[in-house]
Amino acid sequence: MEVGVFHEFPSLDGRPDADAFREAFAIVDAAEQWGLDVMWLAELHFDPSRSVLSAPLCVASAIAGRTERIGIGIGVQVLPLGNPLRIAEEAATVDQISRGRLVFGVGRSGVAKTYEAYNVPYAQSRDRFAETLDIIEQAWANPTISFSGQHFQFENVTVTPRPYQAGGPPIRIAATSADSFISIGRRGKPLFLAVRHEDARMFAASIAAYRQAWREAGHPGDGMVYLRAPGYVAATADAARNEAEASLLHYYRAQAALLRDSAGRAGVDGADQRARTAERLNTIAYGEALQGSVLIGTPDDVTSRLLALRADLGLDGILMETNCGGKIPHVQEKEALRLLCQEVMPGLK
Repeated sequence: MEVGVFHEFPSLDGRPDADAFREAFAIVDAAEQWGLDVMWLAELHFDPSRSVLSAPLCVASAIAGRTERIGIGIGVQVLPLGNPLRIAEEAATVDQISRGRLVFGVGRSGVAKTYEAYNVPYAQSRDRFAETLDIIEQAWANPTISFSGQHFQFENVTVTPRPYQAGGPPIRIAATSADSFISIGRRGKPLFLAVRHEDARMFAASIAAYRQAWREAGHPGDGMVYLRAPGYVAATADAARNEAEASLLHYYRAQAALLRDSAGRAGVDGADQRARTAERLNTIAYGEALQGSVLIGTPDDVTSRLLALRADLGLDGILMETNCGGKIPHVQEKEALRLLCQEVMPGLK
């Protein structure tokens, strides 16, 4: 099982952005030293109290220059917000600098206010995502491309540099709805499944539909599924629960506010469901959240829960949010990472 950490480069209350970058890069350096498989980078905009990570490909390039081994994942690049040719160029550049260590995760994001700030209608996000992904794949696979779509048109363009990896970095796609599981399977791409408080097993039918669509499209194998989930590792169960509680509950309340905001904006699909989820996250108790796939506990606890999820869902990897909410002190976050790398990972290989 591939083991990664999902990182938001969280802002630090009352401290400059330079400190946030310094502490986050220290986590990256430790992950490289301790053997983590992949460091995954968020893309978050216009939320200064949450994160300084608005430009994941820039940060990925910096990570490539300071490491030699670790995989560098984008989790995820919000494709509808950018120009596909520019994204293809920049991702290929990171792939070259890292000598083939980039894993390119893509998605749409559910934060509608970011779309409004970028003057991109959220109602267009699905179509823009599909066109952008098509263009990026073609740009990496062909020396010269032309495209005529609803949102993008160009003739005889050569994207340079070429990616280091033949055909481009591996692409993984975030699944956001039941129909997206099927469309990702038809494309033959690995998928990301993200949970907040839920038990990931509730998505078993959707994962089965993804794999069926994969096979029916004639792709070899059975597809690949990667789970993103909050998690935290400490020496004792009590320490793990206590040290992660405030940060995780802060995350839930902040997510509730984002979902409520998005539900009231133009062009947002599933507004009623977003509003219901917001209410759930705004009132959920910590103990109740721990009954889902929130991976908080001792190394043995986390290992056994991951092995059970792998057996039940056929997981290929985990993106653990070891500082979900961004409020866990740096020293504790680093120790959780060490335990994940040195005591959890060996039991998953």
